[in-house]
Amino acid sequence: MDLVDALLAEMTLEEKIGQLNLVTAGQAVTGPAGSGDMTENLRAGRIGGAFNFLDRDAIRAAQKLAVEESRLGVPLFFGLDVLHGHRTIFPVPLAEAGAFDPALWERTARAAAIEAAGDGVDLTFAPMLDIARDPRWGRIVEGPGEDPRLGAAFAAAKVKGFQGERLADRACVAATAKHFCAYGAALAGRDYAPVDISERTLHEVYLPPFAAAVAAGCAAIMPAFNSIAGVPMSAHVGLLRDYLRGKLGFAGVVISDYTAISELIAHGVAADLVEAAALALRAGVDMDMVSGAYVNSLPQALARGLVALEDIDAAARRVLTLKRDLGLLDDPYRRLGPADTAPGAHKALALEAARRSITLLSNRGALPLAADIRRIAVVGPLADARAEMLGPWYAAGDPAAPVTILAGLRAALPQCEIIFQMGVPIEGGDDSGVAAARALCQGADAVLLCVGEAAGMSGEAASRARLGLPGHQNALAEAVLSTGAPVIALLSSGRPLTATSLIARAEATLATWFLGDQAGPAIADVLTGRFNPTARLAVTWPRDVGQIPIFHAARSCGRPPDPENPFTSKYLDLPTAPLFPFGHGLSYARVALSNLRASAAVFDFDAGLEISIDAANEGPVATEETVFLFLRDFVARVARPLIELKAWRKARVAPGETKTIVFRLSGEDFSYPGEDFEPMREPGAFEVFVGLNADEKSLLSIRIEARASASS
Repeated sequence: MDLVDALLAEMTLEEKIGQLNLVTAGQAVTGPAGSGDMTENLRAGRIGGAFNFLDRDAIRAAQKLAVEESRLGVPLFFGLDVLHGHRTIFPVPLAEAGAFDPALWERTARAAAIEAAGDGVDLTFAPMLDIARDPRWGRIVEGPGEDPRLGAAFAAAKVKGFQGERLADRACVAATAKHFCAYGAALAGRDYAPVDISERTLHEVYLPPFAAAVAAGCAAIMPAFNSIAGVPMSAHVGLLRDYLRGKLGFAGVVISDYTAISELIAHGVAADLVEAAALALRAGVDMDMVSGAYVNSLPQALARGLVALEDIDAAARRVLTLKRDLGLLDDPYRRLGPADTAPGAHKALALEAARRSITLLSNRGALPLAADIRRIAVVGPLADARAEMLGPWYAAGDPAAPVTILAGLRAALPQCEIIFQMGVPIEGGDDSGVAAARALCQGADAVLLCVGEAAGMSGEAASRARLGLPGHQNALAEAVLSTGAPVIALLSSGRPLTATSLIARAEATLATWFLGDQAGPAIADVLTGRFNPTARLAVTWPRDVGQIPIFHAARSCGRPPDPENPFTSKYLDLPTAPLFPFGHGLSYARVALSNLRASAAVFDFDAGLEISIDAANEGPVATEETVFLFLRDFVARVARPLIELKAWRKARVAPGETKTIVFRLSGEDFSYPGEDFEPMREPGAFEVFVGLNADEKSLLSIRIEARASASS
């Protein structure tokens, strides 16, 4: 008999339900409630897993209780939010997504897994795969941006990086794809708010990254806090049982979010905790995080006929199977042996990831800094803000570890006079330091204005209705700009900021996001030209909050925007175009695209198609360019977006060099969810767009024709 089945056969009802109970240790705070002392529950076999331990000794002690003092000795698994690094902190996911580099995403996840597993962590609550098109929502910082194709690639890379080749390997951790699903579409950008979207949007935008995570073998899925069309995700039979388990074939563990099962009462679908527990279990949620709904109420739900013993057995079997796959049933202390890596082992990778996550938004010739620059004024509350560089959810990271922007610049330019004045705090406080900051900037060869958000302004429960610079930072910016000195703006944030006036007036602007431990050196390398910036925006950057939601893959309407016609879809007081489109990003080179061509003007879906374009570097330095391919289906049974991202390619091009970039498209690239949401493809005319971003005015295009084939 299989070990899992043997354990299940020996378990009492209380012990089976205990396997479904996930509690928090409270060493890290990731939610509104705690689980209290767990000693007696561990001895009674009433806990299946624990999370938020940051101490190996505490993990060992808890595991010892479970293994040596419970009746059956079933080990726990230990989880943690290892979102963008563990001890070594990498750039926040929204920034790293801008690298458009699956190999990098996998490498940083692998490094994080090695460090986390070395601290006794078995499972991470990552990757976060919520497509987000509303930057008011604070958790946009945790995900891959606005595009489902990008999100799917990010999902596969992160799952592979966390889980490695074999989940039982002691340097691997189980990945939990979250938050299933449509959490990024929360009403008005408010965290936890309900979602009301079409089923088409659900299938086209929000589900594909999770399908990719399941295909990559992710061990666990976490349902979102939100409801969709009135049905909370923790009780959504259609999506959890029918789609996730049925259609996608997901056989892993479904873990609720923090107290989400008890919150079914507040959602208005359960009268009490017993009903809430029954709804969640029947929908397919295997583990209850923190709320205690399962351990306290499932026996009553069973007695009342609200759940069946088979449901409890199935959930417990999946939890035990995960523990077996993690190698814990063979060795409960598998990830508590000697650490596999020395401190600082991933410093070089952190620097590489940070460099590749910086987006140069604008540049009027101020960058790179001149080699003989003599005097730089560094002002702003983010210039020397060590802990803020980590961003939200930095797990076991050390707030004293990051290198600040100021420190990185001083190390990079030891012969330059670099003077600093904070000016104003990030938020609140007074503006008494503005005058001193302005005086400091006068006569400087360049001014680095380091402004943006505090790390805690992004992430969970950190939605913002206004996306401008908080506090008195606008006053500081105005004062600095008024000096006439060349101003380079560095925006540290977890979302696009509507600092439109500043960006328009600054000589250069960089989106530096929250870059992690190596923020300062990475920014210095880009400013000095030692590294030519390569990141591109994974999310559209709005001019104003009034444009939100704004994204590249929008559909047309019957009256598309026309400045000459008042009766078209536009604003009276603002352009419809964003400040920066999806995929935008500059470098210190100039790449020109030309000679877009297709392998055939008329093609068959089954044969596929090659699209080629030439990229010429007309600039003075070598560069790495990201070239995007978008597609438009002119006429379909269901109207398609004006442009849909289908692929991107990286090209490293030397000065004066021209390279040919080839995209290979399959029939799948021309398909879309039909009226029954199954993939369909139709013959007819398509337009292929290729360019350096999603700005339609800058894209090259060709028209191609698809003919019918036997499998269409």
